[in-house]
Amino acid sequence: MNENPLLIPSGEPYGAPEFGKIREEDYLPAFRQAISIAKAEVDGISSDAETPDFHNVIEALEYGGRTLADLEGVFFNILEADSTPALEKIAEEVSPLLTEFDMYVSHDKALFSKCKEVYDRRESLGLDPDQHRLLEKTYKGFVRNGAALSEEDKKTFGECREKLSLLELKFGQNVLDATKAFTLDVDDEADLSGLPDYVRRMGRQEAADSGKDGWVFTLDRTSYDSFMKYSDKRDLRKSLYMAYNTRAAGGKYDNREVIRQIVGLRMKISKLLGYDTFADYELEERMAGNRKAVENFLDNLMAHSLPAAEKEISSIAEYAKGNGFEDNELQPWDFAYWSEKYRKERYSVNEEALKPYFRLEDSIAAVFGLAGKLYGLEFEERTDIPAYHKDVRVYDVKDSEGKHLALFYADFFPRKSKRGGAWMTEFRGQYKQDGKDFRPFVSIVTNVSKPSGDKPSLLTFYELTTILHEFGHSLHGILSDGRYPSLCGTNVATDFVELPSQLMENWAYEPEFLNTFARHFETGEPIPADLIGKITASRNYLAGYQQVRQLKFGLVDMAWHTLDALPEEGTVEFEHEVLDRYELFPVISDTAVCPSFTHIFSGGYCAGYYSYKWAEVLEADAFGYFKEKGLFGGEAADRFRTEILQKGSSEDESLLYRRFRGRDPEPEELLRKLGLEA
Repeated sequence: MNENPLLIPSGEPYGAPEFGKIREEDYLPAFRQAISIAKAEVDGISSDAETPDFHNVIEALEYGGRTLADLEGVFFNILEADSTPALEKIAEEVSPLLTEFDMYVSHDKALFSKCKEVYDRRESLGLDPDQHRLLEKTYKGFVRNGAALSEEDKKTFGECREKLSLLELKFGQNVLDATKAFTLDVDDEADLSGLPDYVRRMGRQEAADSGKDGWVFTLDRTSYDSFMKYSDKRDLRKSLYMAYNTRAAGGKYDNREVIRQIVGLRMKISKLLGYDTFADYELEERMAGNRKAVENFLDNLMAHSLPAAEKEISSIAEYAKGNGFEDNELQPWDFAYWSEKYRKERYSVNEEALKPYFRLEDSIAAVFGLAGKLYGLEFEERTDIPAYHKDVRVYDVKDSEGKHLALFYADFFPRKSKRGGAWMTEFRGQYKQDGKDFRPFVSIVTNVSKPSGDKPSLLTFYELTTILHEFGHSLHGILSDGRYPSLCGTNVATDFVELPSQLMENWAYEPEFLNTFARHFETGEPIPADLIGKITASRNYLAGYQQVRQLKFGLVDMAWHTLDALPEEGTVEFEHEVLDRYELFPVISDTAVCPSFTHIFSGGYCAGYYSYKWAEVLEADAFGYFKEKGLFGGEAADRFRTEILQKGSSEDESLLYRRFRGRDPEPEELLRKLGLEA
């Protein structure tokens, strides 16, 4: 009988996952065995006759279940990046098993008693800062998972968690299926009017991949955004807009009732644990601390942003009417189209003009080079280490002295088996145990245009900034230098985790960085200085509109998660009621964000979408320090590496930032950066 490759030590360099040997049928038995092993480890800690202490309870729990953790790291990342119907079915079976295991740990009376005994003696144990942090989080983790509840309430809590995990899984799958279910098929070349060559090639390639003639455009963001921005065909833009903004809001993959069930269960869980709302429960572990702080934060930014956004929309509308737009007012499916024309005319720059200078391979090499200048990193491609798909590249990341730091998996191109968007994740996070430093396996996943015919993969400027963003997350994982797995890398407060990622986006606007790689893919000519100037000048184009858009996401997230009873109106109607006073365009009754809002209903951002803006305040303040001390290395980079990137959540994030910057962040820096000062 063959041994399960998911359960035995890997023979690959650095213990990398043996993707070449893993079969779909290996996962379910691996999960069952890994959970059994983890339970035995928990039982050993719980029944240990020794006096409870930090080592035999807290550390033992922290390092227990590694087989299961590594398995989850592989399976759930493949589920997102290269899914199949078989994997989706396995996920449905595995999810309740994992929830049951979580309850098995958190509802073990003897284990919680031991943890509490150690926690009650915490001030006399002489713990290091990261040990104190781990003890506090472990104890809170038990309480937040129902360990202090009555037996009856524990049972209810466990049932709620199990139902919730399945519903969150269903929500995400519905969005993926609804996204894949729609295509805009174009047979007449006249209907391609306005589309640049690269968008036409994208549509042609999608058609070929689907076994169709003509051109096919989808709801994947790269395809959708490009079509909405350039198509002269207003009726087709409307069709695509309506399909995108009604995803999972009805029909076969309807998420409207799923949302109500998710919110209802989260509400029930928070009340069981003694919190007024689910937002109160979630924010206890965030930098913001409480919902009032978040609401004030969002309201303050909206007060600066909404008037600016309204002026921007008015300017675009006037421009459109002066250039042949005959309707009384702009509709949502008009805005990307006319704002792109306005930007092109005002700044004489558009994505089509920029794309030839951003060949994917050159851009990636430049991003790696930037990491070298800032943090001394080197990236060496390894073709001998297996990846999970033929398009994925694997890199060995080393420091300036040649020491191995991480494996970096780069997965750039869209496919039917991959969800839309872009993200960073880990197959294994960094930690230290028994004198050994286990280095991470970090992955970056995007959906940029594939090479087509004789044309290489060329990035839009937005895609370049997206890669920089996700690479910033990757650096947080790659440079991690902590002791305990749950405190390492990106395992930080949700409103802190976006700091390294959003910080990296700033370099996309720096001429000194762009000049290192931005060359025309055909002629080799460097990007003209005036084009760089236009990129910089257009940086704050529609800053108010973009701010309002993001703030609306945060506001509707908080609205759902500060409820103490489900709303009487329907899901879509509730969203419209919350956001009505912030709408910049006519409201289309059937459209809604929430039915496809995976961040808050199947991701980790429930009651936390505000975090993007919170972190933007941090990054604007932090980048000011880089501009002061050196953009390409020196004091700012050294301090950011040692005080932020290496530390994870080994200490309170506010303290880490204060240590890096020498003070608390100043929100005014973001408003200045965006040109939105009062």
